[in-house]
Amino acid sequence: MKIIRGSEIDFIAASHEDPKNPGVLKRVLATRDDFVPGQIMMLNWARLPKGSSFAAHYHEDMQETFVILTGEVQMIVGEEAVDLNAGDAIVIDHQEIHQMHNRSDHDVEYIVFGVSTEEGGKTIVV
Repeated sequence: MKIIRGSEIDFIAASHEDPKNPGVLKRVLATRDDFVPGQIMMLNWARLPKGSSFAAHYHEDMQETFVILTGEVQMIVGEEAVDLNAGDAIVIDHQEIHQMHNRSDHDVEYIVFGVSTEEGGKTIVV
């Protein structure tokens, strides 16, 4: 697992911009070295309703990255609980059991994408 606190990362000029007068700024949350080599399997914009959780599970051969857009969640990875807020991201390696709980007073929205090592693995609910 890798936790990325967006609020702790400064905005910088995008690589295609003039650094002295950029039209767009970016926060680099992760680079290619943070991801497993493989095939992108999905990119989802998801909603976790107020008071709900998704089932604890793991992926045999897929790494997942979550970027929290709104609200506050608690992600449990293995035996560790991590609080994440809007702007934070977390990279969950394949075979790491994970579960997300909405800790907000409203629905939480997040982006999640998965990269598979293409070994024919399945998703296992525990």
